[in-house]
Amino acid sequence: MGYCSRGFSPVDKFYISCGSSRDVTVGHFTYVADKSASRLLTTPQDILADSNLNSITPSVDAQLFSTARVFTGPSKYTFSIQQRGRHWIRLHFYPFVYQNYDMNTASFSVFAQKTTLLSDFSPKNATVKEFSVNVAAGELDVTFSPSGNSFAYINALEVVSVPDSLITNDAALFNPSGTFSGLVALSFETVARLNMGGPLVSLVNDTLGRTWVPDRSFLVQSNLATNASNIPSVLYPGGGATSDSAPQTVYGTCTKMNSGDDPRSNFNVTWSFKVDPGFQYLFRLHFCDIVSTSANQLVFNVYIDSSNVIQDLQLSSRTGGLARAYYLDFVSAVVVKNYISVSVGPSPISAYPDALLNGLEIMKLANTKDNTLAGASTFPSFPKSKKNVGIIVAVCVGAAIVLILAGVLLFLHRRRKQKRLAQSKTWVPISLNGGNSLTMGSKYSTATTVSNGSNLSYRIPFAAVQEATNNFDESWVIGIGGFGKVYKGVFSDGTKIAVKRGNPKSQQGLAEFQTEIEMLSQFRHRHLVSLIGYCDEKNEMILVYEYMENGTLKSHLYGSNLPSLSWKERLEICIGSARGLHYLHTGYAKAVIHRDVKSANILLDENFMAKVADFGLSKTGPEIDQTHVSTAVKGSFGYLDPEYFRRQQLTEKSDVYSFGVVLFEVLCARPVIDPSLPREMVNLAEWAMKWQKKGQLDQIIDANLVGKIKPDSLRKFGETAEKCLADYGVDRPSMGDILWNLEYALQLQETVIPDDPEENSTNAIGQLSPEVGGFSRVDSRANSTHFEHSNVDDLSGVSMSRVFSQLVNSEGR
Repeated sequence: MGYCSRGFSPVDKFYISCGSSRDVTVGHFTYVADKSASRLLTTPQDILADSNLNSITPSVDAQLFSTARVFTGPSKYTFSIQQRGRHWIRLHFYPFVYQNYDMNTASFSVFAQKTTLLSDFSPKNATVKEFSVNVAAGELDVTFSPSGNSFAYINALEVVSVPDSLITNDAALFNPSGTFSGLVALSFETVARLNMGGPLVSLVNDTLGRTWVPDRSFLVQSNLATNASNIPSVLYPGGGATSDSAPQTVYGTCTKMNSGDDPRSNFNVTWSFKVDPGFQYLFRLHFCDIVSTSANQLVFNVYIDSSNVIQDLQLSSRTGGLARAYYLDFVSAVVVKNYISVSVGPSPISAYPDALLNGLEIMKLANTKDNTLAGASTFPSFPKSKKNVGIIVAVCVGAAIVLILAGVLLFLHRRRKQKRLAQSKTWVPISLNGGNSLTMGSKYSTATTVSNGSNLSYRIPFAAVQEATNNFDESWVIGIGGFGKVYKGVFSDGTKIAVKRGNPKSQQGLAEFQTEIEMLSQFRHRHLVSLIGYCDEKNEMILVYEYMENGTLKSHLYGSNLPSLSWKERLEICIGSARGLHYLHTGYAKAVIHRDVKSANILLDENFMAKVADFGLSKTGPEIDQTHVSTAVKGSFGYLDPEYFRRQQLTEKSDVYSFGVVLFEVLCARPVIDPSLPREMVNLAEWAMKWQKKGQLDQIIDANLVGKIKPDSLRKFGETAEKCLADYGVDRPSMGDILWNLEYALQLQETVIPDDPEENSTNAIGQLSPEVGGFSRVDSRANSTHFEHSNVDDLSGVSMSRVFSQLVNSEGR
């Protein structure tokens, strides 16, 4: 609906000229007539207003302001979203009088989903409000709610996809300094977008339909500034800024110091902006050295308020040459005043005093606590239409009758089923694709069928599970997860088991119960945990697994008093886990994506052989002719693939990212998210990547490994983890590649070279830096778990005494 014919081509594009009886073309954009969008609208009255005025200030988009749609009660547009992720929402307002509606007196709130965009808003002149929101669902509601006895209106409305690359997840935080993470999930309001030293850049000349206004009116002392322009010289370096970041007409002009020929000039060029206190703000500063005649001439400082956010900025050294487009992002602390300033000024190390800025964007970040970009507003309810009441009542009565009949039939069916179970008391094998069976004695039958194939799963009577767990004795609980409690159990023949009993109040519930049965009934692999059976009697959701002697990998890294693992043991565990995930990704016609790879879901048997567990979130991969599966984001904090989170597009490479986090967790033996640490250390993946890229990974390894890892083994391991954490899935290795690299890292660790000085373990890896080695390695919130030894026979080359998943409640999804 509506279109943009140039530049970035958005998947979702809705342009509506509200109240208009005809399509309106603005540059390369077509805003459709109101009636064409009426199917998207829910409103109590159809009021289409036409100003018939010529008093609107001439501009590119002036014709959008001549009509409006008026809302006398709560109303909403519902847009079907094809590509989840960030979207622009642009609201065009211009007040005029139509019949009894004086739009100058209107007061209303606007919401995107449940996020407040505007609260008690009353526009007094031509205004365009721009927001960008992350849409995670298949629909986006834009809701208008009149305040009190007032009304709402809108002249034009846009909902348009934004390139995923436009907003990255992280930015530098200032005052205090650090890293701000989580931008991709937040909603923004554009406060200012300036073209420094140049003219207005309208939506017609921007690939994303943005408007860049001249900066002159924002300068505090305009006499201290002068302009420069060299638009044809602008270059976009690979991997850096693009024309979507800002158009060439922005990077090709600048406002700079008016230092003239005075080498003693020492002042700042400053811009001031009105802001709303109580919010954080994202500042995107655009630079392009279009004034220097040779590299490294220009060196200057950048300030936001009183904070020197960039000291001695040398653009040519950062971009590799002159006239290269470049931008930097900064996030403020919560602002407590009504104005904030941005300044550039000379650096003492510069040969000549000069400083410039080419473009600036300031965006308000939504207050996540109140889910608002404005003041507090109550989200409206939508009354049902009177003409639909009869239909609704009839449907409800009919549905009630059907439910009652279904309930009676279900009751009779369950009663007959329970009688049959009480008479036979046998375990009933559920054959999915056939398969061979072995027999195993049981109290309840002389020849209970147990599969040794990969395609049988077993429904176990509730009474048998009850007896095995001593009637679910609380003292037998060995773990608590999002699904429910996990009990240790023993069948009457001595088989040790782990019993995961679903909590009826758990949000993970039935879907994960069914998924785990479906997945594990298909798999049989040395490095995947095996499902013995399940129980769904009496509305129970119980899964019975083989029992793992040594619990989770996580419990051997931190949060318990278990002995530390050697480097060789850690490598072998990583290799085993990689084999299990490689089998999931490649062992069937369609890949299976685990979606919750983490150290708590890697289990260890009596020989410390690793098995991947917990398939409740698993999902089959894309078809042969597809690149991804679109799905709601699920996983665990700290391990979640940011690209998956941003795009809601799932591939095997999402597991690869999570496994990369596990690799760093194995090396550093600390939680992946630890809020008790300094800000730059909170997120393990980000922190470890910084040290890896500096070539100093040895400075942050587990203290128990100091002096025990050969440098070549550590180097290969670090490179492997770094590749797993690449920003984009296409740049990450496959699990097969990872497996090869880890096995190579193990070979490098075990290789003995005669007279090799590195063979002396005291020379292998240097001591920990006191600066980074002082964090706590014990997660006091984790549930430590102890596992008893098992002597169960191995029926298929893989021990039948392992276990389950989700032991630790400190890592809920």
